[in-house]
Amino acid sequence: MSENTNQPWELQPDNYQQDLNPEGGAGMNVGNVGPHPEKSPNIRTAYDIKNLHRHLKGFTDDELKGIPVMPAGSRLEQGATYIDLRQPKPEEFTAMGNMEASGANYYVPKTEVDYDTWNRLIGND
Repeated sequence: MSENTNQPWELQPDNYQQDLNPEGGAGMNVGNVGPHPEKSPNIRTAYDIKNLHRHLKGFTDDELKGIPVMPAGSRLEQGATYIDLRQPKPEEFTAMGNMEASGANYYVPKTEVDYDTWNRLIGND
């Protein structure tokens, strides 16, 4: 007996797939689906965003350079922890698979920030 190895978004015939399921793999964590911009050496950081300089006054330039901000349009990783630095008092949240960064957010992934800096960002000194 052969095992079906198709992914759920691969079960429709090709000529109907786009109409029936236009974003079939969106939000699914199956291997490396899509880019991880937070891992890019060219990602924008809190240092690059001038109004974050004012908001994060107690941080050095080096610390600000170590706080990556997800680019608009990038999908957040399901189950990962983030904060939004546009909030007056950022609170941790767990992303769902259908969430993505927009120009209205300064999402920071917890996995990319050191422990001490993260605690300062959320107000735990």
